[in-house]
Amino acid sequence: MNFKKNWAENVQWNPSKIAFPTSEEELQKLVIKALNNHLKIRVIGSGHSFTPLCATNEILVSLDKYQGLISFEKEKNIATVKGGTKLSLLGELLFEKGLAMENMGDINVQSIAGAISTGTHGTGINFKSISNQVLGLKFINGKGDIISCSANQNTSLFKAAQVSLGCLGIITEVTLQCVPAYKLKLQNKKEKLTDVLATLQERNQQNRNFEFYWIPYTNTAWTKTSNIVEDSEPDKVNFFNYWTEYVLENYVFKLFCEYARYFPSQNKTVAAITAASISNVKKVYHSHKVYATQRLVKFNEMEYNIPAEAYQDVFKDVQKIVNSKKFNIHFPIENRWVKEDDVYMSPAYNRDSAYIACHVYNKKEYQSYFNALEKVFKAYNGRPHWGKLNNFTTTDIQESYPEFATFMQHRKEHDPENIFVNPYIKKLIGV
Repeated sequence: MNFKKNWAENVQWNPSKIAFPTSEEELQKLVIKALNNHLKIRVIGSGHSFTPLCATNEILVSLDKYQGLISFEKEKNIATVKGGTKLSLLGELLFEKGLAMENMGDINVQSIAGAISTGTHGTGINFKSISNQVLGLKFINGKGDIISCSANQNTSLFKAAQVSLGCLGIITEVTLQCVPAYKLKLQNKKEKLTDVLATLQERNQQNRNFEFYWIPYTNTAWTKTSNIVEDSEPDKVNFFNYWTEYVLENYVFKLFCEYARYFPSQNKTVAAITAASISNVKKVYHSHKVYATQRLVKFNEMEYNIPAEAYQDVFKDVQKIVNSKKFNIHFPIENRWVKEDDVYMSPAYNRDSAYIACHVYNKKEYQSYFNALEKVFKAYNGRPHWGKLNNFTTTDIQESYPEFATFMQHRKEHDPENIFVNPYIKKLIGV
C-alpha cells in the first residue's frame, strides 16, 4: 500500500512520519509523544476511504504490524482481535476456530477498525452494519489513556466509538459477536431491471443476502443472492467462475473503462456490452470467501444511505440522472439493504435503510455526476457512507444525526487537544 495516497488515488498527502507500532504500549507512547509535541495523528487502515479521513502532513499511523487474534470464547462465539487486523485475515483466523462474522461487505482488504469507524456494511434486511457486530472496544484516546467500552460498560461512549471516524482515538482491540462457521450458496444472475424492481420486497424477504447492480442505460440488472446451505461440499474454483469473477470483472472491464475514457460518446455502447457479457454464476463456499469481490479496476465512489421506504422513488430519480446522458459514466450502480441500528454516527441510525452506490472510473471526472446524485439523495434525507465521497456539512450532520451533540461531547472529552483532527475532520464536524 502507498502510504501517501489512498487506493483510488484521488487523495494524496505527505506525512512527516509514518509509524508502524507493534504493540499497544508503542501506540500509547506515540500518542503521548505527539500530545507533548503538539503534533497531529491520523490512522490509516488500508486506504479504501475515498474521503481524506486519514490524510495528514504530520504523523500517520499504520496498524499493519498490529494484527491478529487476541482471544476467543468458542462456546459464546466471541473473538477479540487487534484493531489493525485486515478483514481477509480475520475471516481465516475465525474460520480456524470454527467461527465467522455474521455478515460482511464486498471488500475484505480493510482493517476491522477502519471498517467499523466508517460505517461499512454488507446487505440483508435482517443485518445491521459491521460495527453492530462489535461487543466491546479498547482505544487509546487523545490524552494517552487506554479506554475500554462496551454495550455494558460506558455504554454511551461505546455508541459513539462504534462509528467514530477515528475522532476518539486509536482502536487497539475489537471484541466481536461471531457465529458458528457457515457456508453460503451464491447465485449471480442476469435479469431484467423491471422484474427486479417489481419483486424487491420478496427478494429481500426470501433471501439472507440480496443486492443488485443496474447497468446504466439498459434494462439489465445483475442480481446477487446468497443463502446458508448445511450439507453441501464447498465448490472447487472452476475455470468458468474464475473467468467471470476475476478476468471479466477486472481485466476486460478495465479495457472497457479505458475505451470509454478516450471515446466518451461510447459510454452507452460500453454499458450495453457490459450488460451483454454478464454470465450467471453459482457456487457454494465458506462464508468469508463468498462475500468478498476482488476490485482491480480503480474508481471513485459516492454511496448514500436512504430510508428503505423511499428507495423506489430515489432509484427512479437516479435513473433519470443517468439516462439524461449528461455525464461520462457507464459503471454499474450498486443497491443494498441494511437493518436500522442505534449507533450515534451510523448512517442507518434509527431507520431501516437502502444504500445506493455510484462509481466512476478513477481516470474520469466525477464531481458533476456525484453532485447531481447528491441533490437527489439529500432530498430524501440521505446520509453518506463516511468513507465515500460526499459534500455533507456540519449543518447537514446536525440535522441528520439526533445524537451528534452527544458524539461531540465524547470527542471533546477524549481528544481535548484535537490531536486526531485533520483539516477534513475539522471542516466536517465543525471542530
